[in-house]
Amino acid sequence: MKPLELFVVHIDEKTKDTIKTESGLELFIDTKFNEFKHRTTEGEVIASPSKHKTGVEPGDTLYFHHLVVLNDGQPLTGEDKNYIVKYSPDITINNQAIAYKSKKTKKVYPLAGWALLEPSEEDTPRHDGDIELVDLKEKEVRTGIVSFNSLELKELGVKKGDTVGFQKNMDYRILIDGKEYYRVPADRLLYKI
Repeated sequence: MKPLELFVVHIDEKTKDTIKTESGLELFIDTKFNEFKHRTTEGEVIASPSKHKTGVEPGDTLYFHHLVVLNDGQPLTGEDKNYIVKYSPDITINNQAIAYKSKKTKKVYPLAGWALLEPSEEDTPRHDGDIELVDLKEKEVRTGIVSFNSLELKELGVKKGDTVGFQKNMDYRILIDGKEYYRVPADRLLYKI
């Protein structure tokens, strides 16, 4: 199979409906109350877009947008558990393929304008005797630390390890190798600290 502008990935389950405790006990969870949080966002690459040079090969792991599997997902007609992942090298927001991990090198590479950022803590110095107000709402995230280099980031003058600020509401999370990252289009980065 040689898709022109799509990835094809194999996904066993569209949602992650089990968790393991530290003791190894496997618990089943009902995902209907928060399917978004438990969606699968990775799969084994079956085929890469033949029209574009992505570096992605069959057997690599592709990390993608949750819409690939949410609701009915985007299953490949006639193929059990194979799904299509839209790819656009020019328009990041139209690109559901966010990053891939090479089976050969075990390294992660962002795709087509995506930046992967580790959460950064904005520490405020505290002094003895200060009164600390506690807000139970989640803090609005506006900064992160660049985790992987890419051509788009290099063109912006940004590299791995830099702390960057990004537009409001761009702190969408993705899990890669058990670690949580923000997936942000590189063109939504505003400044480097």
